[in-house]
Amino acid sequence: MILKASQRGGGGDLAAHLMKAENEHISLHELRGFVSTDLKGAFQEADAISRATKCRQYLFSLSLSPPEGAAVPVEIFEKAIDRIEAQLGLDGQPRAVVFHEKEGRRHAHAVWSRIDAETMTARQMSFFKTKLMGVSRDLYLENGWKMPRGLENAAERNPTNFTLSEWQQAKRQGIDPRWLKGAVQDCWKRSDTRPAFENALKERGFFLATGDKRGLVFLDHTGEVYSLPRTLDLKTKYVRARLGDGRDLPSVTATKAIIAEKMTPAIRRHVQESRGRFQERAAVLGQQKAEMTQLHREARATLDAQQKATWDDEARQRAARVPKGLRGLWHRITGKYQEVRSANEAEAHASRERQAAEREKLIQQQLAQRAALQSRFNDLRRDQAEQLLELRSDVGRYLKFTRDNQSQARARDTSIGLRLER
Repeated sequence: MILKASQRGGGGDLAAHLMKAENEHISLHELRGFVSTDLKGAFQEADAISRATKCRQYLFSLSLSPPEGAAVPVEIFEKAIDRIEAQLGLDGQPRAVVFHEKEGRRHAHAVWSRIDAETMTARQMSFFKTKLMGVSRDLYLENGWKMPRGLENAAERNPTNFTLSEWQQAKRQGIDPRWLKGAVQDCWKRSDTRPAFENALKERGFFLATGDKRGLVFLDHTGEVYSLPRTLDLKTKYVRARLGDGRDLPSVTATKAIIAEKMTPAIRRHVQESRGRFQERAAVLGQQKAEMTQLHREARATLDAQQKATWDDEARQRAARVPKGLRGLWHRITGKYQEVRSANEAEAHASRERQAAEREKLIQQQLAQRAALQSRFNDLRRDQAEQLLELRSDVGRYLKFTRDNQSQARARDTSIGLRLER
């Protein structure tokens, strides 16, 4: 499973993020070593203790994301967290474990306090990224999951991975950032000169320009500006080595004027209609998701109530087996009390395991149902991306057609002028 971690402060913000309602199901699975019984209070304790030290990043936050489609039981998560705790030297430190479910997948977050209460020092987290990568590889191998190529070999990481800022920019425009980044990188690979690169971009509906402070940029048909080196995952000097410094390129303002002139209202309307149809179909699926989430929550609440009633009834039965008064005193003298107590503890442990298995079975069934609905979401998004890609190609073809017509017109004017001079 993919492991991502960081040292951080801001326990209140982290607690709010982990309990954010945007997840379909949230479960506070464990609070260990804290007096408080809620996540916010627990992190406030860690914050208060850290103030007696010079440590500002007093928490160590870890996310555990299993492969898509893998049914991972709670025990696998727990063992992974215990192993990581031992590897990173966080043994015995207060920790919290939270489970999130979203889009038919379950992942976990584990957060430790770095402050050792006995020595009032922070546990060192040297080389934690390297250690986590080793644990991640082991988990993939032990569970028979297909290992990502980037984890097998760091040199083969997916070049279309994107940063948070890139994701947010693309999200504002309703564009899949993986497609955008992959499309521009494909144009770069197929072009060895600036004219070839510009033509390849225009075929995709993009425009090369020079920015005021950002160097070489490109714009999409809406006028949104993107950094070219960042999109290509290259340093600016390498991009300029092939394309030049861009001083002879039109400015962003001039390029936006060209786009406004060339982009026909008809294609704009097609794009808006495509997005409108997508939003309508997404709304239907969204309603189904909301209804499914509510049904799943009700089913879990019903199971919790049934299990609590069963537990209380069994607890009363176990308590009734322990004699009281003189008979109870005699049982203690003869040693029978310890036998009854041991039997009760074994039965209680078996009951807890049985109920945990019942809850895990229900969760796995619900995850499978939610994953089936999510596949419909994914199909819809893929269809939308393909449709928008086709429309962008139409934009490129239109611009090329207009450019060709202008070239032909200039050629005619030149030829007429030559004939008149004769």
